[in-house]
Amino acid sequence: MSYWTDKVVMITGASSGLGLHLARAWAEQGAKLILVARDAVRLEEAAQSIKVEGLQVNLISCDITKDVDVEKMMQDLFFPRLDVLVNCAGASGRGTIAETKLADFQRNWDLNVLALVRCTQAALPLLTAARGHIVNIGSLAGKFGARFVGPYAATKHAVAGISQQLRLELEPAGVHVLHVCPGPIRDERTAPRYDAETMEKLPAGAHQPGAGAKIRGIDPVWLAQKIVSATEKRQRELIVPWKANLLVLAGAISTRLGDWLLKKMTGG
Repeated sequence: MSYWTDKVVMITGASSGLGLHLARAWAEQGAKLILVARDAVRLEEAAQSIKVEGLQVNLISCDITKDVDVEKMMQDLFFPRLDVLVNCAGASGRGTIAETKLADFQRNWDLNVLALVRCTQAALPLLTAARGHIVNIGSLAGKFGARFVGPYAATKHAVAGISQQLRLELEPAGVHVLHVCPGPIRDERTAPRYDAETMEKLPAGAHQPGAGAKIRGIDPVWLAQKIVSATEKRQRELIVPWKANLLVLAGAISTRLGDWLLKKMTGG
Protein backbone atom coordinates (compact mmCIF):
# COMPACT_ATOMS: atom_id res chain seq x y z
CA MET A 1 0.00 0.00 0.00
CA SER A 2 1.29 3.45 -0.97
CA TYR A 3 1.83 6.20 1.59
CA TRP A 4 -0.72 8.18 -0.44
CA THR A 5 -3.50 5.60 -0.51
CA ASP A 6 -6.80 7.34 0.37
CA LYS A 7 -5.06 10.62 1.25
CA VAL A 8 -6.75 13.71 -0.21
CA VAL A 9 -4.76 16.01 -2.48
CA MET A 10 -6.04 19.39 -3.72
CA ILE A 11 -4.32 20.84 -6.80
CA THR A 12 -4.98 24.32 -8.21
CA GLY A 13 -4.32 24.92 -11.89
CA ALA A 14 -5.09 21.24 -12.46
CA SER A 15 -6.66 21.40 -15.93
CA SER A 16 -3.35 21.41 -17.84
CA GLY A 17 0.43 21.51 -17.63
CA LEU A 18 2.26 20.51 -14.48
CA GLY A 19 -0.95 20.61 -12.43
CA LEU A 20 -2.50 17.86 -14.56
CA HIS A 21 0.71 15.79 -14.47
CA LEU A 22 0.73 16.09 -10.66
CA ALA A 23 -2.88 14.92 -10.56
CA ARG A 24 -1.97 11.84 -12.60
CA ALA A 25 1.08 11.12 -10.44
CA TRP A 26 -0.87 11.30 -7.17
CA ALA A 27 -3.77 9.31 -8.63
CA GLU A 28 -1.36 6.52 -9.57
CA GLN A 29 -0.30 6.42 -5.90
CA GLY A 30 -3.89 5.89 -4.77
CA ALA A 31 -4.71 9.42 -3.61
CA LYS A 32 -8.14 11.00 -3.79
CA LEU A 33 -8.09 14.21 -5.82
CA ILE A 34 -9.63 17.65 -5.60
CA LEU A 35 -8.89 19.35 -8.90
CA VAL A 36 -9.37 23.11 -9.14
CA ALA A 37 -9.34 25.35 -12.24
CA ARG A 38 -11.36 28.18 -13.73
CA ASP A 39 -12.59 26.42 -16.88
CA ALA A 40 -15.11 23.70 -15.98
CA VAL A 41 -15.01 22.11 -19.45
CA ARG A 42 -11.22 21.80 -19.51
CA LEU A 43 -11.28 20.53 -15.95
CA GLU A 44 -13.71 17.75 -16.89
CA GLU A 45 -11.54 16.84 -19.88
CA ALA A 46 -8.48 16.74 -17.64
CA ALA A 47 -10.21 14.40 -15.20
CA GLN A 48 -11.27 12.11 -18.05
CA SER A 49 -7.61 11.89 -19.14
CA ILE A 50 -6.54 10.39 -15.80
CA LYS A 51 -6.81 6.68 -16.50
CA VAL A 52 -6.65 5.23 -12.98
CA GLU A 53 -9.06 2.50 -11.92
CA GLY A 54 -11.22 3.45 -8.95
CA LEU A 55 -10.17 7.11 -9.11
CA GLN A 56 -12.08 9.33 -6.67
CA VAL A 57 -12.04 12.94 -7.83
CA ASN A 58 -13.80 16.16 -6.84
CA LEU A 59 -13.84 18.80 -9.61
CA ILE A 60 -14.26 22.43 -8.56
CA SER A 61 -14.50 25.27 -11.06
CA CYS A 62 -13.12 28.28 -9.20
CA ASP A 63 -11.39 31.62 -9.78
CA ILE A 64 -8.87 31.56 -6.96
CA THR A 65 -8.19 35.28 -7.34
CA LYS A 66 -11.62 35.92 -5.75
CA ASP A 67 -12.39 35.55 -2.04
CA VAL A 68 -15.98 34.42 -2.60
CA ASP A 69 -14.92 31.67 -5.04
CA VAL A 70 -12.35 30.24 -2.64
CA GLU A 71 -14.85 30.32 0.23
CA LYS A 72 -17.31 28.36 -1.93
CA MET A 73 -14.52 25.98 -3.01
CA MET A 74 -13.96 24.95 0.61
CA GLN A 75 -17.71 24.45 1.06
CA ASP A 76 -17.89 22.19 -2.02
CA LEU A 77 -15.36 19.59 -0.88
CA PHE A 78 -16.59 16.00 -1.23
CA PHE A 79 -14.07 14.66 1.24
CA PRO A 80 -14.05 15.33 5.01
CA ARG A 81 -10.28 15.83 5.20
CA LEU A 82 -7.38 17.40 3.29
CA ASP A 83 -3.83 16.06 3.39
CA VAL A 84 -2.09 18.09 0.65
CA LEU A 85 -2.61 21.50 -0.93
CA VAL A 86 -0.64 22.04 -4.14
CA ASN A 87 -0.54 25.70 -5.16
CA CYS A 88 0.20 25.16 -8.84
CA ALA A 89 -1.94 27.76 -10.62
CA GLY A 90 0.13 30.60 -12.01
CA ALA A 91 0.96 32.84 -14.94
CA SER A 92 4.25 33.73 -16.58
CA GLY A 93 5.14 36.47 -19.02
CA ARG A 94 7.78 38.26 -21.03
CA GLY A 95 8.91 41.86 -21.13
CA THR A 96 11.20 44.37 -19.49
CA ILE A 97 10.40 45.87 -16.12
CA ALA A 98 10.63 49.38 -17.60
CA GLU A 99 7.92 48.70 -20.20
CA THR A 100 5.63 46.30 -18.34
CA LYS A 101 2.31 47.95 -17.51
CA LEU A 102 1.31 48.05 -13.86
CA ALA A 103 -1.91 46.25 -14.77
CA ASP A 104 0.21 43.28 -15.92
CA PHE A 105 2.11 43.34 -12.62
CA GLN A 106 -1.23 43.32 -10.81
CA ARG A 107 -2.55 40.32 -12.79
CA ASN A 108 0.62 38.31 -12.10
CA TRP A 109 0.61 39.31 -8.44
CA ASP A 110 -3.07 38.40 -7.99
CA LEU A 111 -2.65 34.87 -9.39
CA ASN A 112 0.93 33.94 -8.49
CA VAL A 113 1.01 35.38 -4.98
CA LEU A 114 -2.29 36.52 -3.47
CA ALA A 115 -4.23 33.49 -4.77
CA LEU A 116 -1.60 31.20 -3.24
CA VAL A 117 -1.98 32.92 0.12
CA ARG A 118 -5.78 32.92 -0.16
CA CYS A 119 -5.96 29.16 -0.85
CA THR A 120 -3.41 28.37 1.86
CA GLN A 121 -5.28 30.34 4.50
CA ALA A 122 -8.58 28.72 3.52
CA ALA A 123 -7.14 25.18 3.64
CA LEU A 124 -5.03 25.54 6.79
CA PRO A 125 -7.61 24.30 9.33
CA LEU A 126 -7.98 20.98 7.45
CA LEU A 127 -4.25 20.69 6.73
CA THR A 128 -3.40 21.33 10.39
CA ALA A 129 -5.88 18.67 11.51
CA ALA A 130 -4.22 16.16 9.15
CA ARG A 131 -0.65 17.32 9.89
CA GLY A 132 -0.48 17.56 6.14
CA HIS A 133 1.53 19.19 3.37
CA ILE A 134 1.60 22.48 1.45
CA VAL A 135 3.39 22.34 -1.92
CA ASN A 136 4.13 25.73 -3.48
CA ILE A 137 5.17 25.56 -7.13
CA GLY A 138 7.71 28.32 -7.58
CA SER A 139 10.44 28.62 -10.19
CA LEU A 140 14.16 29.04 -10.64
CA ALA A 141 13.10 32.63 -11.39
CA GLY A 142 12.31 32.86 -7.67
CA LYS A 143 15.98 32.23 -6.92
CA PHE A 144 17.54 34.43 -9.58
CA GLY A 145 15.62 36.70 -11.92
CA ALA A 146 16.64 36.37 -15.56
CA ARG A 147 16.11 39.24 -17.98
CA PHE A 148 12.94 39.69 -20.00
CA VAL A 149 10.54 37.69 -17.79
CA GLY A 150 8.65 40.81 -16.73
CA PRO A 151 6.88 40.60 -13.35
CA TYR A 152 7.18 36.79 -13.20
CA ALA A 153 10.48 36.71 -11.32
CA ALA A 154 9.24 39.22 -8.74
CA THR A 155 6.15 37.12 -7.99
CA LYS A 156 8.17 33.91 -7.71
CA HIS A 157 10.61 35.59 -5.32
CA ALA A 158 7.53 36.39 -3.23
CA VAL A 159 6.49 32.72 -3.34
CA ALA A 160 9.96 31.79 -2.05
CA GLY A 161 9.63 34.20 0.87
CA ILE A 162 6.11 33.07 1.72
CA SER A 163 7.19 29.42 1.62
CA GLN A 164 10.05 30.07 4.02
CA GLN A 165 7.77 31.91 6.46
CA LEU A 166 5.16 29.16 6.28
CA ARG A 167 7.82 26.52 7.03
CA LEU A 168 8.82 28.34 10.19
CA GLU A 169 5.29 29.19 11.29
CA LEU A 170 3.69 25.79 10.65
CA GLU A 171 6.45 23.42 11.72
CA PRO A 172 5.26 23.35 15.37
CA ALA A 173 1.80 22.29 14.15
CA GLY A 174 3.29 19.45 12.10
CA VAL A 175 2.39 20.94 8.70
CA HIS A 176 5.09 20.38 6.09
CA VAL A 177 5.87 22.99 3.41
CA LEU A 178 7.69 22.16 0.16
CA HIS A 179 8.91 24.92 -2.16
CA VAL A 180 9.49 23.63 -5.70
CA CYS A 181 11.84 25.59 -7.99
CA PRO A 182 11.89 24.05 -11.47
CA GLY A 183 13.62 25.36 -14.55
CA PRO A 184 11.85 25.44 -17.95
CA ILE A 185 9.31 22.64 -18.24
CA ARG A 186 8.53 21.02 -21.58
CA ASP A 187 5.17 22.36 -22.69
CA GLU A 188 2.85 20.37 -24.95
CA ARG A 189 0.79 23.47 -25.76
CA THR A 190 1.18 24.85 -29.28
CA ALA A 191 -0.75 28.13 -28.95
CA PRO A 192 1.31 31.31 -28.41
CA ARG A 193 1.76 31.95 -24.69
CA TYR A 194 2.83 35.60 -24.77
CA ASP A 195 1.67 38.84 -26.33
CA ALA A 196 3.01 39.05 -29.90
CA GLU A 197 3.57 42.83 -29.80
CA THR A 198 5.64 42.54 -26.61
CA MET A 199 7.67 39.63 -27.97
CA GLU A 200 8.62 41.58 -31.12
CA LYS A 201 10.52 44.06 -28.94
CA LEU A 202 12.65 41.40 -27.22
CA PRO A 203 15.79 39.54 -28.30
CA ALA A 204 15.30 36.18 -29.99
CA GLY A 205 16.55 34.34 -26.91
CA ALA A 206 13.72 35.73 -24.82
CA HIS A 207 11.26 33.80 -27.00
CA GLN A 208 12.71 30.49 -25.85
CA PRO A 209 11.64 28.48 -22.75
CA GLY A 210 13.12 30.03 -19.62
CA ALA A 211 13.78 33.24 -21.62
CA GLY A 212 16.69 31.52 -23.32
CA ALA A 213 18.15 29.67 -20.34
CA LYS A 214 20.70 27.08 -21.47
CA ILE A 215 18.95 24.29 -19.59
CA ARG A 216 17.31 21.26 -21.13
CA GLY A 217 13.54 21.33 -20.81
CA ILE A 218 12.30 19.28 -17.86
CA ASP A 219 10.04 16.29 -18.52
CA PRO A 220 6.80 17.18 -16.65
CA VAL A 221 5.96 13.51 -15.97
CA TRP A 222 9.34 12.98 -14.29
CA LEU A 223 9.05 16.28 -12.41
CA ALA A 224 5.59 15.39 -11.09
CA GLN A 225 6.94 12.10 -9.73
CA LYS A 226 9.85 13.94 -8.08
CA ILE A 227 7.44 16.36 -6.40
CA VAL A 228 5.24 13.55 -5.08
CA SER A 229 8.33 11.79 -3.69
CA ALA A 230 9.72 15.00 -2.15
CA THR A 231 6.38 15.67 -0.47
CA GLU A 232 6.30 12.20 1.05
CA LYS A 233 9.87 12.68 2.33
CA ARG A 234 8.84 16.09 3.74
CA GLN A 235 11.65 17.90 1.91
CA ARG A 236 11.74 21.65 2.40
CA GLU A 237 12.83 22.61 -1.10
CA LEU A 238 13.27 20.97 -4.49
CA ILE A 239 15.47 22.74 -7.05
CA VAL A 240 15.50 21.21 -10.55
CA PRO A 241 17.90 20.76 -12.25
CA TRP A 242 20.28 20.14 -9.38
CA LYS A 243 23.11 22.14 -10.96
CA ALA A 244 21.03 25.30 -10.56
CA ASN A 245 21.98 25.13 -6.86
CA LEU A 246 25.48 26.20 -7.92
CA LEU A 247 24.12 29.41 -9.44
CA VAL A 248 22.07 30.07 -6.30
CA LEU A 249 25.23 29.61 -4.20
CA ALA A 250 27.31 31.83 -6.52
CA GLY A 251 24.74 34.63 -6.32
CA ALA A 252 24.68 34.39 -2.53
CA ILE A 253 28.47 34.75 -2.38
CA SER A 254 28.75 37.55 -4.94
CA THR A 255 26.00 39.39 -6.81
CA ARG A 256 28.51 40.33 -9.53
CA LEU A 257 29.46 36.69 -10.04
CA GLY A 258 25.85 35.57 -9.91
CA ASP A 259 24.75 38.15 -12.49
CA TRP A 260 27.65 37.26 -14.79
CA LEU A 261 26.83 33.55 -14.65
CA LEU A 262 23.13 34.23 -15.16
CA LYS A 263 23.81 36.26 -18.30
CA LYS A 264 26.10 33.51 -19.60
CA MET A 265 23.37 30.93 -18.98
CA THR A 266 20.72 32.98 -20.77
CA GLY A 267 22.72 34.00 -23.79
CA GLY A 268 23.80 37.42 -22.51
